[in-house]
Amino acid sequence: MCKGLAALPHSCLERAKEIKIKLGILLQKPDSAVDLVIPYNEKPEKPAKTQKPPLDEALQWRDSLDKILQNNYGLASFKSFLKSEFSEENLEFWLACEDYRKIKSPAKMAEKAKKIYEEFIQTEAPKEVNIDHFTKDITMKNLVEPSPSSFDVAQKRIYSLMEKDSLPRFLRSEFYKELIK
Repeated sequence: MCKGLAALPHSCLERAKEIKIKLGILLQKPDSAVDLVIPYNEKPEKPAKTQKPPLDEALQWRDSLDKILQNNYGLASFKSFLKSEFSEENLEFWLACEDYRKIKSPAKMAEKAKKIYEEFIQTEAPKEVNIDHFTKDITMKNLVEPSPSSFDVAQKRIYSLMEKDSLPRFLRSEFYKELIK
């Protein structure tokens, strides 16, 4: 073992230099600040290239969130609106749960459940949704043995949040006003 600088065998000195070089490389700053810039599009994304719904259909979106979520153009418009507010994680979680429910294979279901949990549910998740501890605990217990209904309680809470908070803001937004002109 290497002890004291004077007593360092040749191989220990070489190893120390290698480690120093490797650490130096890891600690280097990027060549330019451009490497650190996250692109930001000032204009919100346009809804997907689906056909604009007739006025009477778009007006029905005021009746329920379900009507928006069942319409491709409505869903795309709602998603664009939420992205413009940096709050699309609730819709993304809700959609991930809808996809999850359709999985038949237990192995794929367990894999997808883990991914949803890590992306949306766990504390400090990249797209953590705002659910209470009770709902989080129920969801975690349901994930011990994943089933199509594992996320039902959390999904209902998020749906309710979107219905009470996001939907009214969307209906007052320019996104929706432009659509019903």
